[in-house]
Amino acid sequence: MSSSVVPAPRVLADTVPGGLVRDAVLVLGGAAFVGAAAQVAIPLPFTPVPLTGQTFAVLLAAGVLGSVRGVLSMIVYLLVGLAGVPWFAEGHSGAAMPSFGYVVGFVAAAALVGRLAEQGATRSPWRTAGVMVLGNVAIYAVGVTWLAMAIGVSWGAAFSLGVVPFLLGDAIKVALAGALFPAAWRLVRRTGR
Repeated sequence: MSSSVVPAPRVLADTVPGGLVRDAVLVLGGAAFVGAAAQVAIPLPFTPVPLTGQTFAVLLAAGVLGSVRGVLSMIVYLLVGLAGVPWFAEGHSGAAMPSFGYVVGFVAAAALVGRLAEQGATRSPWRTAGVMVLGNVAIYAVGVTWLAMAIGVSWGAAFSLGVVPFLLGDAIKVALAGALFPAAWRLVRRTGR
């Protein structure tokens, strides 16, 4: 008599039954989630980078999907936007915008956050918060570098324009994620998945 052992879920998406079709739907859903969050945009008069829901959506998607599905999801988001679908911030598409580097940074953040989530880092509030901070750093590293080149300013000036105005919002997003992920894992444990 043989018994099969079902591996414990590494990320929240692993609790959804299915295989390849499930993964494809999750990847496309993650890209669409980020695209929808990008439409929640508030232009700020003192910076070419708008305030959006994108980074929060990227970090949530990566933490839920894991590294492979998360990266694929952000690549789909990037490629579809490059192909002309206006789902980047403020309805833009293509690479000719000062904030495009942040979109490229989403791929790096998805790899980092997704990998750490697979290692169990989204199961406690403090570890989740740390993972989200690291994800933001990955986005900013690429985004600010691109911004500096796109508008012809020093990296320090780009940091002042592309990071500093968003730190308070990032702190709120990190706190929300720190509460959401552990709560979702508790729910998964209670339902026995």
